[in-house]
Amino acid sequence: MMKTIQTKLLVVVFMLGSFANYANNDMDFNKNINAKKVKVAFKNVKKGQQLTLKNERGVKLHSETVSRTGLLTKVFDLSSLNDGIYTIELDKDYEIIVRTLEVKNNNVIFNADSKKVIFKPVIRNKKNILMISKIAFDKKPMKVALYFNDNIIYAETLKNGKIFNRVYKLDKEIKGDYSVVLYNNTRSYFYNFKL
Repeated sequence: MMKTIQTKLLVVVFMLGSFANYANNDMDFNKNINAKKVKVAFKNVKKGQQLTLKNERGVKLHSETVSRTGLLTKVFDLSSLNDGIYTIELDKDYEIIVRTLEVKNNNVIFNADSKKVIFKPVIRNKKNILMISKIAFDKKPMKVALYFNDNIIYAETLKNGKIFNRVYKLDKEIKGDYSVVLYNNTRSYFYNFKL
């Protein structure tokens, strides 16, 4: 009977561990004992995504392209960093996951509630129709600039919305290189296409 209870307890513990792992499926932080190195693990990454470490002014201190799909584990040596706030960002297909940490007196302090998800704009064109969608839960304005052969042909600032949707019809007779640049919350997004 004791063996049956132990087996059931082991199964319950294993299942709870599995559920906890499944629920936290985007990123884990671990720090080494000396608090100068940080181990970061992202689950469900794809080859080609971008991992970046930035300081509080947005300057990239480290950037790399994910080389394989699956689990990404990275150790950052923070011993040479000045005191301040830093972010680790994973730039995915349609979102950017941002986590914040603080370096203070050679110690690393994690804010467990610092996870922020920034939804990237979806930009598509079909022949001479340009479609832009962007979720902006922070309600920050988004500036749209449309270029033809490196000359600006249209610009507008979208305000007061959680969801921005725009459709632009371009003259199908004017062939060449087009690009659209979106500015939102200190970030820029670029999309190039031809007609």
